[in-house]
Amino acid sequence: MRTPIFTGACVAIVTPFTEGGVDFDQLGKLIELQIAGGTNAICICGTTGEASTQTMEEHLETIRYCAEKVAGRIKVIAGTGTNSTMEALYLSQEAEKYHVDGLLMVTPYYNKASQAGLVQHYTYIADRVHTPIVLYNVPSRTGTTIQPETYQILARHPMINGCKEASGNFPALSHTLALCPDDFYMWSGNDDQVVPMMSLGAKGVISVVSNVWPEIMARLTALCLEGRYDEAAKLQLELLPLIDALFCEVNPIPVKGAMNMMGLKAGKLRLPLCDMSDAHMEQMRTTLTQYGLLK
Repeated sequence: MRTPIFTGACVAIVTPFTEGGVDFDQLGKLIELQIAGGTNAICICGTTGEASTQTMEEHLETIRYCAEKVAGRIKVIAGTGTNSTMEALYLSQEAEKYHVDGLLMVTPYYNKASQAGLVQHYTYIADRVHTPIVLYNVPSRTGTTIQPETYQILARHPMINGCKEASGNFPALSHTLALCPDDFYMWSGNDDQVVPMMSLGAKGVISVVSNVWPEIMARLTALCLEGRYDEAAKLQLELLPLIDALFCEVNPIPVKGAMNMMGLKAGKLRLPLCDMSDAHMEQMRTTLTQYGLLK
């Protein structure tokens, strides 16, 4: 019987960059803020962490630093998925050396694999690692969707712990949960869908919002885990203007802008990502003020 890598709120943490590389001192401060704020897990080098613009050396060093900084206090999930099966395997096996708790593996992008190809891709890697894998379905970014029947096949593998679902396709989510065993777990990949997904059985969220307000996402998921869905639904709706602002442009552009406004020193974006428009900067400032998040 598999157990979920984590329950509750996992932050998809940003990577603070300077002109010279990763600002590890600042990353350490952000990690400590998350732990103090009640976050249950950290996802390092995911989409929000701009892993796609890191060198291989930076990517692995960032994972290593995070794992050592956390030192077992909460769970660490390393983003190791790419559109190359062999590269994803290499990153995964290297990340395992740092004793991370899970591997987040996005569907191969650009290649647009078939469902059979997805099964072979994930199975090839899962057969060669010893750390639980979280599949990551985000078709808006990758152009590829994991179908419920494909999840059903992959869920049989003992090293595949579950999935981060960011498709927003609730009929497909329901079919996936119905087809897969009880010990195949799901986490929301969308901050605005935490409560409905957890009401279906998801175990929590891998969250962008947690970067700016870890306490609130920890509370939202805790309410759901306690079955207090009336309170959770009310809180979910109260957070919608903040969530909308944090996704007014492609992630992680807005969240890094918000964090820098808040004095959290999220650092620079790496091209091809660039700063928010002036209009969205003003929207963000107004929204953060509304929630009392600006000092």
